[in-house]
Amino acid sequence: MTEDTKICDELSGLPSDPIDSIVDPLKRFLHIESTSGIVLLVATILALILANSPVAEGFLALWKKTFGFRIGEFQMNYSFQHWINDFLMAIFFFVIGLEVKRELVLGELRDIRRAALPIIGAIGGMLVPALIYFALQHGSPAERGWGIPMATDIAFVVGCLVVLGSRIPNSLRVMLLSLAIVDDIGAILVIAIGYTENLNLNALVLGLLGIACLLGLMKLGVRNIAVYLGVALLIWFGFHESGIHATIAGVIVGLLTPTRAWISEGRLHKIVNRSMCFLQGEGWSSSSERYAALRRMERAARKTISPLERFETDLHPWVGFVIMPVFALANAGVTIQVSDFTNPVAIAVIMGLFVGKPVGIVLFSWVGVKSGLAKLPEGVNWSMITGGGFLAGIGFTMAIFIASLALDGNLLSAAKVGILAGSVLSAVVGVILLILFQPKR
Repeated sequence: MTEDTKICDELSGLPSDPIDSIVDPLKRFLHIESTSGIVLLVATILALILANSPVAEGFLALWKKTFGFRIGEFQMNYSFQHWINDFLMAIFFFVIGLEVKRELVLGELRDIRRAALPIIGAIGGMLVPALIYFALQHGSPAERGWGIPMATDIAFVVGCLVVLGSRIPNSLRVMLLSLAIVDDIGAILVIAIGYTENLNLNALVLGLLGIACLLGLMKLGVRNIAVYLGVALLIWFGFHESGIHATIAGVIVGLLTPTRAWISEGRLHKIVNRSMCFLQGEGWSSSSERYAALRRMERAARKTISPLERFETDLHPWVGFVIMPVFALANAGVTIQVSDFTNPVAIAVIMGLFVGKPVGIVLFSWVGVKSGLAKLPEGVNWSMITGGGFLAGIGFTMAIFIASLALDGNLLSAAKVGILAGSVLSAVVGVILLILFQPKR
């Protein structure tokens, strides 16, 4: 290593302070996607413990307390649970929209040949569970819950994949995550189409105008994040008041987020070189000019990262470690009795997740491969597809969310019991099968 290289290495990092030894490991922890599944699991268990403890009445009543604001005659006054499910979860769905956009533009789903198997498998993994639930609950008050067993919880699936580690081939890992993304798209459509009532056209027009404004600002080249945040809130408000679930606004804004950086790396290189020439000359002696040059480099460096990548990276810790655990605390708390597991609604949900998911994924995938529309990933066999199909039956977050839209009262409680039981069974069986069927080394 040359002397110049050593000097560059010494200057490449920021000064280290004692607090960095605490903060840096925490930052790394918060950006590991699998750890969010652990936190979500802890929040779920805590909610179940509190809901079945002596403090259950106070714990469950906490989420029913209302707060809001009033402007003239207009007011928005809702329960804590409503704000969590409609506002905070809109941010969660915004990140889902970003992930879908990334996969469609830059990831596995951009190539239809490579995406064929997870798309076909996901369709089967949505249709069969919905049909099983509908067949078991047809004609009953819980019939509207047909969408509950359709979606897969990415956070928990990622957690299971981390537990499995190198036991499974990377191609299966990519397929399962792509399948979960397609599942999310299906769940979004189910929420938008299947659970929208009493449509307010005036409010919907306001939301659509917000979308048009967002597109106009992008076309004009506006790059102020605060402006886009204001427009995003307008879109959320329009959809919330329209009757279409407000989380759909988050998905739309996520899908519209640009995947290209505002400044290319080549342009950044020129800006940095020009600034460095200035700073190495007389410019370094002037504090105002030095500040302007450094600020220019800072803005340029930030804008070489695409808005999609920036938002996805910045929001991941907030969604994984704040929003989803809070959602679990507010929604997973249900008083459980042994008789709940024999409730027809719980059985229908369990059958949809634990039986419908793997059957639908394996059956549709087999038809897709045999018809020539898709092919198995390298190093993956049908035993692994079956194990992955069971993992896809972990439907926790999205399933509870859809259940809260479709059902209420005792029916909702029974559905939550079914979601928890079906998800646990799916996770245990899926992990065991993938360990048993791991390829020989």
